[in-house]
Amino acid sequence: MTSEEIARALGSALGANRLRREAPLAPLTTFRAGGPAEWLFEARGSADLLRGIEVARELGMSVTVLGGGSNVLVSDRGVSGLVVRVHGGTIEAVRPDVVRAEGGVAVNGLVRWTIARGLAGLERWAGTPGTVGGAVYGNAHFEGELIGDRVRTVGLVARDGARREIARAEMEFGYDRSRLQRTGEILLWADFSIRQGDPASLRAGARSSLALRKRTQPLAAASAGCVFQNPTSAQVPPGMPASAGALIDAAGLKDRAIGRARVSTTHGNFIVNDGGASASEIRSLVALCRRVVAERFGVELRDEIVYLGEF
Repeated sequence: MTSEEIARALGSALGANRLRREAPLAPLTTFRAGGPAEWLFEARGSADLLRGIEVARELGMSVTVLGGGSNVLVSDRGVSGLVVRVHGGTIEAVRPDVVRAEGGVAVNGLVRWTIARGLAGLERWAGTPGTVGGAVYGNAHFEGELIGDRVRTVGLVARDGARREIARAEMEFGYDRSRLQRTGEILLWADFSIRQGDPASLRAGARSSLALRKRTQPLAAASAGCVFQNPTSAQVPPGMPASAGALIDAAGLKDRAIGRARVSTTHGNFIVNDGGASASEIRSLVALCRRVVAERFGVELRDEIVYLGEF
């Protein structure tokens, strides 16, 4: 198909008012870097997401799903095919001890929703960037807690459009890991375990979590969150914490810069965009940190961020 035919087909199927060609993606990510989407579809929930996947498959196009834009780095070349940006969705209490949230719901929005209704279990996640889909994909962690521990059941869609509902035991949750990274499936919704709680106490717990993030992370800067996964205790030299940030700090890399990309002075596992950094500068700084830490301490740091597009 010609580009004009593809444009007509996409517009007819998805709505021309929610479809953009060569749409900048940098403003839609927390890194504020990277090139455009060949085609960008603004999805408002799981039904739109399913439609976007179906249309892309019918047209033989690749499809990339983008949520809140945290924990990702978009290539300077952009992303080919159809990018489905999912933001928004429904939240409902399906049972007294279970809350269901669609994948495009912001984690912060889910936390506020549960606290307002006196439902406990997710308040520690206050201040977590991104969406439920991204958090489940990477099994987001905070202070030793994994969000996968709160998951009961999920609804997934495969790249071929097949839908399935699976229990937590089948999600292959681990540190920074879930089955979605292996299979390429996309989260439609997740059920979380909750319990009754006092709203005032829950708000206090949420404020405490947010205050800790503000003290220890460069929340005001453009970043993607932690760049590397933390190593295990067995991987680090004796006497050193199992922390990627601590290793980067000990290697003398804090405040190291390549172009406008800089290792944060607040937290060594954060790379910040000082304004106008390219994706290639950020990725070069990621590679530098990995190489120096490996040379100094013999620890091979593994990426926590996800790369979108060709680098």
